[in-house]
Amino acid sequence: MDKLIIRGQKRLKGEVTISGAKNAALGVLPAALLLSDVCTIENVPDILDISILRGIMESLGAQFENIDRNTIRIDTRKVNSYMATTPDMHKLRGSYYLMGALLGRFKRAVVTFPGGCNLGVRPIDQHIKGFEALGAKVEIEHGHIKLSANKLTGASIYLDVVSVGATINIMLAAVKAEGLTTIENAAKEPHIVDIANFLNAMGADIKGAGTDIIRIRGVKSLKGNIVHNIIPDQIEAGTFMIAAAATRGDVLVKNVIPKHMESLTAKLIEMNVRVEEFDDSIRIYVKERLSKVNIKTLPYPGFPTDLQPPAAILLLQAEGISTITEGIFENRFQYIEELKRMGANIRVEGRMAVIEGRCKLSGAPIKALDLRAGAACVIAALVADGETELTNVHYLDRGYENFVEKLGKLGADIKRVENNKC
Repeated sequence: MDKLIIRGQKRLKGEVTISGAKNAALGVLPAALLLSDVCTIENVPDILDISILRGIMESLGAQFENIDRNTIRIDTRKVNSYMATTPDMHKLRGSYYLMGALLGRFKRAVVTFPGGCNLGVRPIDQHIKGFEALGAKVEIEHGHIKLSANKLTGASIYLDVVSVGATINIMLAAVKAEGLTTIENAAKEPHIVDIANFLNAMGADIKGAGTDIIRIRGVKSLKGNIVHNIIPDQIEAGTFMIAAAATRGDVLVKNVIPKHMESLTAKLIEMNVRVEEFDDSIRIYVKERLSKVNIKTLPYPGFPTDLQPPAAILLLQAEGISTITEGIFENRFQYIEELKRMGANIRVEGRMAVIEGRCKLSGAPIKALDLRAGAACVIAALVADGETELTNVHYLDRGYENFVEKLGKLGADIKRVENNKC
């Protein structure tokens, strides 16, 4: 496996273009299985998670054609299997969207439990609750989730907790169910809206995506030959915005939807970071000392949990003591032990991290423990004195397209090399 060698204390300057949203693409591609036709998806990020998902879908009979690096044509006419049980299912969390998509298409699905980053308990009970409400029988045997239904019928479903995955999975299963399905206490993330827009373009009848009540009126069939453009990646945009601020740089982050970034930009402004918003770009630069802030992660439109690790690095540069309260995942602070190797003064009290600002970081050998923790480690290395070696960089490959190249063009001293010790 490769490692990154990063020499820090260089201000990031210039322009960076954000890729398509990982979390949207991981829902849109399975949604194409509801169609027995052809569709074209643009702005698909060239990342490891998408490559893995493509392989799983190909094992079901889907055919993919690369139009260019970020545009794919999907032909689902020869999909003939409802069994997604390859070993790759364990490699990403988004593989569980195949449950809703296959159930919607075949009224049956056999799916291996999903994988992904180890962020703590990530149950699928709300997914199962939704499928059962629609009329599916759910059995769990030998690590497989088995779904079957004579028919799917619309129902009123109240999610006990706000769950992005359950919202999307129920939406997929309900698209071709008979009658009206209502999802209450639905998640409101931008990629849910994007997936709903893709389904509606194919003829689905979904209203309310982006609010806490989504209504899906079932249709008998969907139409193909559509072109859908994936929205920009909110988390990648936030990662570069935070990196620019942490290095006291000046970066124009292009191909973003500024409204999606409001919870982050509000905190950046509170910290004395200069933020200039344009139609589809945001400029980030720093002139004053950074002020301490308190952050709590919440479902959208709250502060994203995926930006919590990068935000911790920024708070290490601020005056005074800041706190981050993790409201989503109980294991999201594992990366802090790696930061302590670099001299970070952070203590964890339950779900709160107390961060001592104006902390001088020094380069050290560290490792990425998950996707977003890996991004945080890169930002820490960018601000640290000396050289940092970061291993487990395959986590970054899962969710960031051309991450090293994009940072290099902004002036970072970063290179990827083969790690002979792995």
